[in-house]
Amino acid sequence: MLKCNLHSMKILPVLLFVYIFFSSCSSNRQTDPVEQVGLPVDSLYNEALDAVYSGNPKQAASLFEEVELQHPYSTWAVKAQLMAAWAYFEANDYPRSLASIERFIELYPAHIDVEYAFYLRALCYYEQIVDVERDAAMTQRAMDAFSELLRRFPNGVYAQDSKLKRDLASSNLAGKEMAVGRFYFRQGYISAAINRFQKVTDQYQSSNQVPEALYRLTASYTILNLQEEANRSLRVAQYNFPNSTWTKKAETLMGIETSDSVKKNNSMINNIFNKINIFK
Repeated sequence: MLKCNLHSMKILPVLLFVYIFFSSCSSNRQTDPVEQVGLPVDSLYNEALDAVYSGNPKQAASLFEEVELQHPYSTWAVKAQLMAAWAYFEANDYPRSLASIERFIELYPAHIDVEYAFYLRALCYYEQIVDVERDAAMTQRAMDAFSELLRRFPNGVYAQDSKLKRDLASSNLAGKEMAVGRFYFRQGYISAAINRFQKVTDQYQSSNQVPEALYRLTASYTILNLQEEANRSLRVAQYNFPNSTWTKKAETLMGIETSDSVKKNNSMINNIFNKINIFK
């Protein structure tokens, strides 16, 4: 289910980027793919593009690297380095792609295409997500990489897609925390469950798990007779998720005022926000 959710979208910005690179020079030249030594930079670069067009991204990656090796001071060398990273990505060789990307970012932090380098780095982690229940490390890396991209380029070309993928990764990490929290709750380890639910509201605020986390915090605090904390969780849920079924369940559990009446008391709610730091 995780794999389906996270990979159902097409990566259109990647295709756009590659199209721009390909349009910069012709791919009609024919060069012997065996002989590489001493080739002119444009011939070598176009040979790499020919390998891409023929559906051989791994060979293309090697040829792009050869451009940099043979012509390190050419303007094509910089483009070839990033294209090699993309070709390795297309060949599912994510470690080599990441190595090329990290080197590009380190050497050319102000390059016009550095935004794409950050995006491709995040995609390398994102494409390796298999099962967050067994290994959440890759999901966390993907979320962190997309977050860094959005911090550096909030209005960039890849911002919209990055935000969506970051939120999907966040939701799946939050889902794992919720599953553990529910288990603790069922076993009667209420304090341990609260820690998990609180982690969701603190660290994964963009996820779709927050409304349930607030409901379960309300229920957990009620069991422990911590009415002030329970009311606080409920009011945050009422203000931020008034139409959520989890908020309605929390209201039923507490038997107090509805979401509509809470909306009228904005000053009280703002004070609650300051206390629990639900937003950053």
